[in-house]
Amino acid sequence: MDETLPVVVIGAGPQGLAAGAHLLERGLEPLALEAGDSPAAAVREWGHVRLFSDWSELVDAAAARLLGATGWSAPPSGHPLGSEWADQYLAPLAAALGDRVRTGTRVVGVSRLGRDRVVDAGRGEQPFVVHVQRADGSEERIRARAVLDASGSWAQPNPAGADGLPAIGERTAPSITYRVPDLRTEGGLAGRHVVVVGSGHSAMTAVNGLVRPGGSAPAARVTWVLRRGAVGASLGGGEADQLPARGAIGLHARRAVDSGAVELVTGFRIERFETDGGRTTVVAEDGRRIGDADRVIVLTGFRPDLSFLSEIRLDLDPTLQAPRRLAAEIDPNVHSCGTVRATGEADLAQPEPDFYLLGAKSYGRAPTFLAMTGYEQVRSVVAMLAGDGAAAERVELALPETGVCGGSGLLDADADLGTGSCCAPVQHVLQIGRRPVGV
Repeated sequence: MDETLPVVVIGAGPQGLAAGAHLLERGLEPLALEAGDSPAAAVREWGHVRLFSDWSELVDAAAARLLGATGWSAPPSGHPLGSEWADQYLAPLAAALGDRVRTGTRVVGVSRLGRDRVVDAGRGEQPFVVHVQRADGSEERIRARAVLDASGSWAQPNPAGADGLPAIGERTAPSITYRVPDLRTEGGLAGRHVVVVGSGHSAMTAVNGLVRPGGSAPAARVTWVLRRGAVGASLGGGEADQLPARGAIGLHARRAVDSGAVELVTGFRIERFETDGGRTTVVAEDGRRIGDADRVIVLTGFRPDLSFLSEIRLDLDPTLQAPRRLAAEIDPNVHSCGTVRATGEADLAQPEPDFYLLGAKSYGRAPTFLAMTGYEQVRSVVAMLAGDGAAAERVELALPETGVCGGSGLLDADADLGTGSCCAPVQHVLQIGRRPVGV
């Protein structure tokens, strides 16, 4: 293997850029390939949404060291909008990495030089070949000593169909969107009938924004659709929730439902969409109908895009589509946010040597990913690529028992609901060997 080849990082989002910083610090040459027209392009698409993680949880340590040499200083504590995270941290980090970050460069395939998925002979000695397509349509082949796929799952929203596939009419219904609306620019929803599908924090954030009193956009008529038969823990623990920002989201949503501002429909598993005259009727498998929807907002989570990895040998959990050893730790059927531990190289290693899924993509369809976990993944994996097995095996992150769920905060901070980190009062502990070091 030619050790002078770069380590290709797929994606220039939070984990991809952090990987670049760690690789440089370890004396390895990174090359981050971003399909979007700017670094952190996906983050900018939800830039109007406020994170419920504090700034201290959103900046990678190696990235901060690289940026420090440029005169950059970390933002004060607080909960940034996605756009603020991108502008104040991710964009400067990409600038510090310079031409090691290429935008408008989509990875369409990854393979081993001269070896398809089936061939064993000499496989591990061959470099990777990363097939890319530029924004102008031209193609390129890039050889790499290792590949870190941090491309996330933002571009792969789950459909509304109850069986995991698009419902009848979903692909063609013009009223369906898969993003939390930016109410600063979508005032046209005022007084309209909006159906929100989903039970997670993104769905609650959308509901809260659509009905909040005194907001930047007048209220809409909202029907909130849950697949599950009962509300259960969908609205969070409220004031008893040890995650203050998550509790605030749930409290706001509960108030909206209790006040009648939102109609909550449970056990509604979508079979079809019927569109007539620009309005949509949502039909459940049991025949129930929700009619006259001007907009349907589907917020049912995301899934990884594995299509361009067909020639890479992967060992993924059949349920979550996450690395098998990691899946047992993040299965939402078993774990809450608070029981998911930090993960590292040993959890992420694949049958294809020197190939790793990192960041949100490593969690497959599980919803519990957070930036801090991704930064620890990056640190551990890069240490192994640099030959520092001891550092790779070490756990340098201790998550609070109420670790952050993936998701977002309220569209804007609400004084009456309080703000704060999604974690309980955060105490990060770096465990170096057996000696805890508080930071």
